Amino acid sequence: MNVEVPLASLGFTPPQFSVGATESLQEKRPRTLKQGDTFAVFDHNGDVISGDGRVEGLYHLDTRHLSHFDVLLAGQRPMLLSSTLREDNASLTCDLTNPDYYEDGEAVLEHDLIHLRRSKFLWNSTAYERIAVRNFADRRQRLEIEIRFDADFADLFEVRGMRRERRGERHPPQLGPDGVTLSYTGLDNRRRFTRLRFDPMPARLEPYRAVFELDLPPQARAVLYVNAACDDAPAERRPGPDFFGAIRAARRALRRNAARAAAIETSNQVFNEAVRRSVADLYMLVTDTDCGPYPYAGIPWFSTAFGRDALVTGLQTLWLDPTLARGILSLLAEHQARDTDPAADAEPGKILHEVRHGEMAELAEVPFRHYYGSVDSTPLFVMLAGNYLDRTGDVETARRLWPNVEAALTWIDRYGDRDGDGFVEYHRMTENGLANQGWKDSHDSVFHADGSAAQGPIALVEVQAYVYAARLAAARIATRLGLADRATSLQAQAAALRERIEQDFWSEELGTYALALDGDKRRCDVRTSNAGHVLLAGVASPDRAARVARQMMDSSFFSGWGIRTLASGEVRYNPMSYHNGSVWPHDNSLVALGFGRYGLRQAAARIFDGLFDASTYLDLRRLPELFCGFPRRRAQGPTAYPVACAPQAWSAGSMLSLLQSCLGISFDPDNRTVLFNNPVLPRFMDEILIRNIHFDGAGVDVILRRTDGDVALNVLQRRGDIRVTMTS
Repeated sequence: MNVEVPLASLGFTPPQFSVGATESLQEKRPRTLKQGDTFAVFDHNGDVISGDGRVEGLYHLDTRHLSHFDVLLAGQRPMLLSSTLREDNASLTCDLTNPDYYEDGEAVLEHDLIHLRRSKFLWNSTAYERIAVRNFADRRQRLEIEIRFDADFADLFEVRGMRRERRGERHPPQLGPDGVTLSYTGLDNRRRFTRLRFDPMPARLEPYRAVFELDLPPQARAVLYVNAACDDAPAERRPGPDFFGAIRAARRALRRNAARAAAIETSNQVFNEAVRRSVADLYMLVTDTDCGPYPYAGIPWFSTAFGRDALVTGLQTLWLDPTLARGILSLLAEHQARDTDPAADAEPGKILHEVRHGEMAELAEVPFRHYYGSVDSTPLFVMLAGNYLDRTGDVETARRLWPNVEAALTWIDRYGDRDGDGFVEYHRMTENGLANQGWKDSHDSVFHADGSAAQGPIALVEVQAYVYAARLAAARIATRLGLADRATSLQAQAAALRERIEQDFWSEELGTYALALDGDKRRCDVRTSNAGHVLLAGVASPDRAARVARQMMDSSFFSGWGIRTLASGEVRYNPMSYHNGSVWPHDNSLVALGFGRYGLRQAAARIFDGLFDASTYLDLRRLPELFCGFPRRRAQGPTAYPVACAPQAWSAGSMLSLLQSCLGISFDPDNRTVLFNNPVLPRFMDEILIRNIHFDGAGVDVILRRTDGDVALNVLQRRGDIRVTMTS
């Protein structure tokens, strides 16, 4: 007997704006594509299968434009042979075949005689597909190919699990001479469209299906094309001819963007695959905006402009491609808050948390249309601006951004410090905002040693460290702009804050920095990975930095795959939680940058070893948003987190950032010099070649090799005025 027990009767209330976990993405390992403001999630057959809790679909600007799209052969679902993403993520290819077919109990077609190859990609708000059908039987086959489709026009937050009392109106499908249009008018009075076009035209076209009748002699092939265009996508002439021009354009755009980055090749071929996937994921997630290239956060839940995620990605990849950082800074400066808006948690000078374009955001059913509930985006913006200048020497961009930097600093001093104690705190301005506004923004991520939730306003330790680093970054910019007095003032503020952090957040009993101070200035004496971000910012004294690193590399933190967000001995530790015991690649990469800053490169290399080993067990060698924090077991891979995004920009950036931490890469643009400070190679590689490390108009190729327990560097080629030095 099955009895349904309402979750509410068990004391469960879904956290606000959380991602519903009714279906494991890891079980399905979906195939994802993205281009611009459009992304798609398919199963391995290349299908979109509808149903409650299903995430598959074609999405554009936070709305699902296809909720069902599958291909049937003679009324049955074909069998999967293979499902392959191109190495550059430009397209998905699915090879399928027929199962055994029976009529009236007798076999009429043996399996594996009909081959279907589906090729899919996205370009200009349109999903393109080519279906090639070939007959390998020894006699003529009359086949029926059926394509079923539907569009629910669900807002992404509905797909994530939120329930709405009212929705707009779905209109009857409109059949045309070459396809069908599905449409929906939302409660925001905006009409959204999905236009499907076929080439050749099907034998039968109905509101939610198209049927093609094929007559194929032995070895003969037929090719079908279908486009699904979202909203105001450019009108195409014919899906067939358009397919090839669009795929060439899509591949060229990816190549053009990825060509800006330094190229990496090592002695480990498996790592080469992993790093190529990281670079491909990064540039697939990059959207070309009016302000420059901007990495969207991740698929499926976060394919939009996020402030914190992009700023961290910019820090991770600054050595590789500073153009990304410039695009990130430019867009966030353009969207910097000018006014106070409690519903958006906005205050003058504050940097964006996220932008959403869907119906629910437009109607303020969720607060994220232009939302600023992120306490760390503002200091991270200033940090990245200073680091960008350090990397490039681009004074003109720094000068253009200086008013935004000053506005951000004003927010830190006037609005961020809510009680005048010198620390930056957060507290949502309405009940509809995010309760926790650091990077660990789940409802249960900030608490005291006994597990009780911290009450706001809350001062997170890493945020204070970011503010310290931001003031020093702004001081460097001010110096380059000839603002000596402002630079001196900022340096003094930073020094005073550093003393306060060391005094108020260091816990001798814990042997590390406390997580936070609550609204009563009580310390949250909990051991978390946040302490590693204090090293990233350079706050810690050398002896405390070494103590933090030793603790983070012991078994309470280090799972064997990476550093957990929360030490295993803490009361809320749960290796399956989102933020209380899981392993986040981006978090590990920032901690490793902190280790590298203090010369602890062997510890950074050990983190690198763990995350690379994890990638060898993961689909496509792709590091996800996070995975569970269970201890590493012999001959077993890491335990997946069920609804983790993959790809995720700051996870893709983690491999690249870890290289910088281990190799000690830094830049002196005034002297056109690339520096390698005491480089260490992780255990899984003996040699690394990096091509096209560049300043404007100049580039260099270098190779580093392990030799007699040390690392030797050779310059292979210089282009223009550029130098390389190494210290040990």
